[in-house]
Amino acid sequence: MNLYKFSSELFLALVVITVLVSSISISIPEINLLYSTSSFGQSLQQSQNELQSSSNKQVQQTIADTIDRLSNSISNSSKIESNASQTQNATSLPTFQHKVSILDNIVSQKVRVGDIDIAYKQIGQGEPILLISGSGNVMDVWPAYFLEELSKDHKVIFFDNRGVGNTTSGTMPFSIEQFSSDTAGFMSALKLQEIDVLGFSMGSFVAQKLALAYPEKVNRLILSGASCGGQEGIPQSPQIVKALSDFVNNQTEDVNSFLEVTFPINWIKESPNFLDAIPKSSEIVLSSTLKKQFDINENWLSKNWTGVCDQHQRLTKPTLIITGMEDKAVPANNSLVLMDKIPGSWLVQIRDAGHGLMYQFPETFTRIIETFLSTTGKNNGE
Repeated sequence: MNLYKFSSELFLALVVITVLVSSISISIPEINLLYSTSSFGQSLQQSQNELQSSSNKQVQQTIADTIDRLSNSISNSSKIESNASQTQNATSLPTFQHKVSILDNIVSQKVRVGDIDIAYKQIGQGEPILLISGSGNVMDVWPAYFLEELSKDHKVIFFDNRGVGNTTSGTMPFSIEQFSSDTAGFMSALKLQEIDVLGFSMGSFVAQKLALAYPEKVNRLILSGASCGGQEGIPQSPQIVKALSDFVNNQTEDVNSFLEVTFPINWIKESPNFLDAIPKSSEIVLSSTLKKQFDINENWLSKNWTGVCDQHQRLTKPTLIITGMEDKAVPANNSLVLMDKIPGSWLVQIRDAGHGLMYQFPETFTRIIETFLSTTGKNNGE
């Protein structure tokens, strides 16, 4: 396996792009990329720095073009960030803080899907991309910077999951399978066919099920803070399970213990006002819904079922896996398992980032996704 690495003022990202059959190592100024196979299961216990790869000339030009695009994107954005940083102090909030207001101008709509009414919003024009939220998240908490930038070239569609915010609970039991069925029905109701899908946290579990059960509906797949669950997945530590359980079941008033599951402790200390940067919403999530979502998340991450890891060889659409290397909520090494299982997948690991990496580093999160979409688009041979 190879490492794709660049530095910035706040973090270092490691990018690993995976293909089925072989790999190649390429270096350009300030960037070291390792392009590796997806058959390195025997190496998962090793340090990433120890993983090796072999060259394959047939894919060299494709990889080089990809690196150039990503390098140029990073370089240009770094210049902008460098200029902006001169007017900010070390604990200033991310760029998206002053753009939260764009959410206020997006009209919420509803559509009937099975036994529920799904609330949703749309912004932008272009190829559609569907965002699937994580546990406890209403649709308005997607980073505003991310929405604004992505909507410049895409129609961005995001919605409240069953029982969350303005979407009704219905009569069907909560499960990842049910949520994927809800999502497929929602796509059909909006006449969305073969579109890009991005799932965060629990939303990534739903996105995987959607891609497996309804492959005709998914064009490209983006998984953030993801695991394929079950026996081959990497579960949460007992301490993390307890912290989340105590919070969901109102057995603690220590909000910090919950926040430390989402963000690295050092980053929290260096960004004392970071909560001000997370979009606020009038939508609510009932405690009963939180408990149900917590249960299905824990069931997915547990070792008590087979998981969907072995089914991922059937996923043939371009897939991006993005994770924070300090992720505790969905342990970061799950990204390695996913990369090993999904043919041709891209893996991006962001150093110093936790489960909430899209709030910590919204510019980088957005840039990586835009690069993936532009590189794997129809004009690039897909």
